[in-house]
Amino acid sequence: QVQLVESGGGLVQAGGSLKVSCAASGLTLSDYAMGWFRQAPGKEREFVARIYWRSGNTFYADSVKGRFTISRDNAKNTIYLQMNSLKPEDTAVYYCASGVKKSGSRWYSDYWGQGTQVTVSS
Repeated sequence: QVQLVESGGGLVQAGGSLKVSCAASGLTLSDYAMGWFRQAPGKEREFVARIYWRSGNTFYADSVKGRFTISRDNAKNTIYLQMNSLKPEDTAVYYCASGVKKSGSRWYSDYWGQGTQVTVSS
C-alpha cells in the first residue's frame, strides 16, 4: 500500500521561508518521479516541482523557479520542498505526489498524499 505523508505546513509572513516534507512508503522509489502540487481555494490543483528519485534531476513551475527547491533523502525515503521568499499567492494546500508525469501541458500523478496547508500572510 502506497503511503505519502506530508508534514511541515503552517503560517508564515510574506518574504519568509517554510519547508515541507513527505515520507514515502509502499513503493520502489527508484522507479518513480516524486513531486509537489498545490491547490489554492477555488483553483485547480497545479504542478509545483518534480524530482527523479534515481538521478535527482529537478524541474519547477515558472511561478516558483528560483524560490523553491525540491530535494530528496534516499535513506529516509523522504522528499522536501524548501520554500523561500514566500508570497501570499503561494497560499495553498500542498500535496506530495509519486509517479509524476506530464502529458502535453498537463501534469498528473499516480499517488497523492493528504496535503498540508501553507498560508502566507501579507
